[in-house]
Amino acid sequence: MRTHLTLSGFYQSLNVFLLLLLLVLCSTTASGFGSMGPITASFGKDGFFCAIDASGKQGVICWGKNNSSTSSSSSSWFSAASVYFSNIPEMAALSGGEGFLCGILANTSQAYCWSSNGQGTDLVPSMFRTIAYSHIAAGKNHVCAIRGLYYSEHDSGSVDCWEIVRTKNNSLSSEQSTLFYDQSISSLFFKKVVSGEGFSCGGIREGGLICWGPYAASLGVSNISDSFIVLASGRDSLCGISKVSGEVGCWGNTDWSNNPLNGTRFVSLAVGARHFCGIREDNHGVECWGSFNASSIPKGSGFMAIASSDFRTCGIREDDLVLDCWVANASASTPVVYDPPLELCSPGLCTPGSCGDKEFAFNASILHEPDLMSLCARKDLKICSACGSNCSEGFFLSSPCTKNADRVCTACSLCQNSSCWDICGLHSSSEIKKLWHHYRRLAIIIGSSASALLLILIGWCLLPRMLASPKEEGTKKQFKSCIGKPELETEINADLHSVPLVISCPGVAQVFRLSELKDATNGFKEFNELGRGSYGFVYKAVFADGRQVAVKRANAATIIHTNNRDFEMELEILCKIRHCNIVNLLGYSSEMGERLLVYEYMPHGTLYDHLHGGLSPLNWSLRLKISMQAAKGLEYLHKEFAPPIVHRDVKSSNILLDSEWGARIADFGLLTSNEKELRGDLESDVYDYGIVLLEILSGRKAYDRDYTPPSIVEWAVPLIKQGKAAGTIDQFIALPRNVEPLLKLADIAEKAVTENPSERPTMSEVASSLEQIVKNGLIL
Repeated sequence: MRTHLTLSGFYQSLNVFLLLLLLVLCSTTASGFGSMGPITASFGKDGFFCAIDASGKQGVICWGKNNSSTSSSSSSWFSAASVYFSNIPEMAALSGGEGFLCGILANTSQAYCWSSNGQGTDLVPSMFRTIAYSHIAAGKNHVCAIRGLYYSEHDSGSVDCWEIVRTKNNSLSSEQSTLFYDQSISSLFFKKVVSGEGFSCGGIREGGLICWGPYAASLGVSNISDSFIVLASGRDSLCGISKVSGEVGCWGNTDWSNNPLNGTRFVSLAVGARHFCGIREDNHGVECWGSFNASSIPKGSGFMAIASSDFRTCGIREDDLVLDCWVANASASTPVVYDPPLELCSPGLCTPGSCGDKEFAFNASILHEPDLMSLCARKDLKICSACGSNCSEGFFLSSPCTKNADRVCTACSLCQNSSCWDICGLHSSSEIKKLWHHYRRLAIIIGSSASALLLILIGWCLLPRMLASPKEEGTKKQFKSCIGKPELETEINADLHSVPLVISCPGVAQVFRLSELKDATNGFKEFNELGRGSYGFVYKAVFADGRQVAVKRANAATIIHTNNRDFEMELEILCKIRHCNIVNLLGYSSEMGERLLVYEYMPHGTLYDHLHGGLSPLNWSLRLKISMQAAKGLEYLHKEFAPPIVHRDVKSSNILLDSEWGARIADFGLLTSNEKELRGDLESDVYDYGIVLLEILSGRKAYDRDYTPPSIVEWAVPLIKQGKAAGTIDQFIALPRNVEPLLKLADIAEKAVTENPSERPTMSEVASSLEQIVKNGLIL
């Protein structure tokens, strides 16, 4: 299967009365013994995790103990990379027991169980294999399931139970259960069921909770009439989320060091050997109680679904839908490493009908997979999830939840007005806000009184400009747009094409609405596509007022590797980059899980397009100018930031040409804090730029199988070293009367691609040499 993408989990309801109850049956909520969801874990020494992926086929992906360590353990484990059991069919829901997992088949609603050895033997007794089930719950060594079609709106049925038996050779088999057959429950209809060690419990259709099995009495569950939106059981304990209060109540062995906060409302539970974890209703953060490692619990990140084994808890983050795992059992003598694969796994269960109140339906289009229209195997199914109502610390609520998207949380570093001051602690004092409003009114009065004087001053300042010569005007315009060395830039480019003004990004990028960018790109249609790369697609966008920009839309692989905080850090850095030889950032949008970056539009395409792609050829004056300007852009990244910004992907397709044919650097990397890595990366940028200079000089591609040798470096460098650099000059462009500047360009390129990194010039030295060539104006 291709990259397995998966999305935020969501829960289903059919009407107001059944809404919360169906969250347990059809949602991403509780995971652990007795719980059913899109992600779950088996328990014991052979424990492993499995989740439903987002390929649209509801396939299963699993991972277990990391086998890449130096341990000589002879136990058979699969590595932490994604593992597909070829004989495991598509699943509608999953539940984990000890050393085995069970699920409901997506196509038939039949139960299917398999062990951690990956052999795929069905552990469901033959007498139950043809029965359809709407809910399933695996305990330590038994399974109970509620009869009924999984995708049906009928939400209750009778219960079947069977046992999982471990044979002498440590393999698993199954048999009909006598321990879990209870005549008192045979006539009851259940909405949900959970299983632990020696017991099962179920929520009755008419309301109330009942438990059965040999160890059921130890839980102390009796005369409970409350209804629960979620039930989750451990080995010898049971917790549930009340339908009325949203708070957690527990029974059995729950005498642990801490308990859930009073008044905290939860939407999900996960159960380990000696701990419970829950997802908060307000900000989707994780709270845990029992025996666990508090320091390992992720802070500031919300989750859509979580599951626990004895030693780990894994969840699906709401900001990027990537799997994340942390230590759950602080008392574990032997830590087990569960490094999850970089996969997007479905955090919700596919259900029929409409999403209920305070829920939103996930739109699969944000995964950027053209052939993926839905996360579910059937078109009539959808994934619903509970809306969040608040944000984690350091974030403020910038957009409420809608039917098609969860609430949007924005970093406090992007707070721009009084609507988020209190939340972010920027202006917590009411007196300060009153004072601010006072000064604002005062400013308006002063501004109105001085408007006439201001107009006179503007006219006085503009008069000399209006009388200036066209050449002088062009010089001043260029001086304003360039950052770094404006005087030198003016002197060098006085007779070359001027560079247009850079639209200001005053410390904070503009936040665009997703709908606005969709309209401007005609719905991200293919005919608006400018290019594509490892990050995603780039589209031309035209706003209603005629402004043209380029919109870079991240693909799913990029979203996997970029969480919200990394994205915000990237924005803060990109917003500080202002240079006339850089494609400057104008704004962004992160609604609906998107990663959209809005840049200045470069109407003349890439340098690669003109050298190799059939666009208009560039004359030698323009090629030298582009060489110099691109070098200045890289010099700015290397020199003006501490630590420097390393591009890491310098090539002719990442050098764009603006409306005035000015060169702009695009798609550069970010800061690096490793000094050794930094030094090597800077030298690597110089090498890659040397290849670009050879392309500009010769018109050949960096690597072309039509030539021998195919590498431009292997072909050009020997000629230049032998004093035959003239043989590398592009034969399809008329030679200038003076080829000396081109020979100097060849020398600069040869030094830049020197094999020994320490012998390469810096980008400042390269830029300075090219500036001197252009300044001397020897190309005629």
